[in-house]
Amino acid sequence: MTKYLISFPSGAMKMTPDELPQVARDARAVIAEAKAAGVYVFGGGIDEEVDPVRVFGDGTISGDLYPGSLLNGGFTVLELPTRAEAEVWARKIATACRCAQELRAFMYDPAS
Repeated sequence: MTKYLISFPSGAMKMTPDELPQVARDARAVIAEAKAAGVYVFGGGIDEEVDPVRVFGDGTISGDLYPGSLLNGGFTVLELPTRAEAEVWARKIATACRCAQELRAFMYDPAS
């Protein structure tokens, strides 16, 4: 089975403060459904209050990130047998979060 990353940048969620509690309930319901189905691996949100850094092999740490590597928002990792099933789950998450999701497949690594 393949692990899929379903994600969105934080700026994609456009809602009023009054809508947020319902969106949170809907998103948690989809995650509960994924857990019950046995396909949930991991999920969460990037803590944007903690600055990302780049760590080099010699131990040097820099705030200078790779160009285009900004990562923020929320993500879910699911393990599914087909991309079609990943698209179904991405659609459920998009509906719950009220914003489009990006879907990516992780390459298979037999050692992981």
